[in-house]
Amino acid sequence: MNALRTLARVPRATIEFTNLLLTTADAEIGVSPRDVVWTHRQTTLYRYRSEKRSHPIPILLVFALINRPEIFDLRPGNSLVEYLLDQGYDVYMVDWGVPDEADADMGLAEFVCDELHWAIRETLRDACQDELSLVGWCIGGTLCAIHCALHSDSPVRNAVLLTTPIDTSGSLYARWVGNDEFDVDLIADAYGSIPGAGIDWANKLMKPVTNYVTTYRRLLQGAIDGRDQRVAYQSMAKWVADNPPFPGQAYREWITWMYKENRLVSGRLSLRGQRVDLRRIEQNLLVVTAGADHIAPREGTVPLLGLVASEDVTHLARPGGHIGLIAGGKAKLEIWPELDQWLSERSGL
Repeated sequence: MNALRTLARVPRATIEFTNLLLTTADAEIGVSPRDVVWTHRQTTLYRYRSEKRSHPIPILLVFALINRPEIFDLRPGNSLVEYLLDQGYDVYMVDWGVPDEADADMGLAEFVCDELHWAIRETLRDACQDELSLVGWCIGGTLCAIHCALHSDSPVRNAVLLTTPIDTSGSLYARWVGNDEFDVDLIADAYGSIPGAGIDWANKLMKPVTNYVTTYRRLLQGAIDGRDQRVAYQSMAKWVADNPPFPGQAYREWITWMYKENRLVSGRLSLRGQRVDLRRIEQNLLVVTAGADHIAPREGTVPLLGLVASEDVTHLARPGGHIGLIAGGKAKLEIWPELDQWLSERSGL
């Protein structure tokens, strides 16, 4: 009887499943109220509005150069920004914007030594504080680590690195783009700024069964099970589909220096004549890794723990994926409280 009832619901579920895919663009993401603090080129620094600021040390959120930073503020009820605000933090976020052909010459030095450096300065100026907590995710975490390694006098008190590539030597991505057959110069020269959709497509092919089979099977079941799963899918799908271009020079350097030559962990990376030495990182350090992360595998992040000079080092090794660990449905009950506990103990004057 239950099987018959399920079969009877399939046509309706199929219609809802189709509507689900067609209405993804209507999903609201990144809706927490915020104000522009500073802009430069395509970069914008935001401060989120709040009346609960009880922790003096502000937080600056930094995401990758691919996809949009609204993953920090995915949807009402499932937003890391919303959660941090509720815990009394003063929250800022860097948005790299949508680069165009005029930004194709921006390399990693421009993002780390200029845009991020100035965003830190403007955050402190706006918050009237001398120190901040830097929270970087994915490539954003790598940029944050590089900043801390370049500046022994950095005003960053706490550095939180979420699923962050450091040592790429054993990764699947390195096997794809790190060999001589992958001509990164040809791609960067041909496109100027690399289409984000192409990078997203390559990332999805790293786990094709999960991304192209399991996901849609779950969606069909979600169309049967109810609204909550549909809303969760719509917001995440809208975010995933928003892929800004990757500036050509930054892409060239990221692939070459991180995947072809693995310079960061070996101490051979330099920006503007200054060597990036991870042993100069002295901040209170929280490193979060995900067991099912195929983009920044745990074994490619943990070498950092043995390199830094920080006396306060915490590693949270948790199950989950590269994005799902921090932005998935279980995050607010699992990893977010752990982030809050760590930060709250280190965010007083």
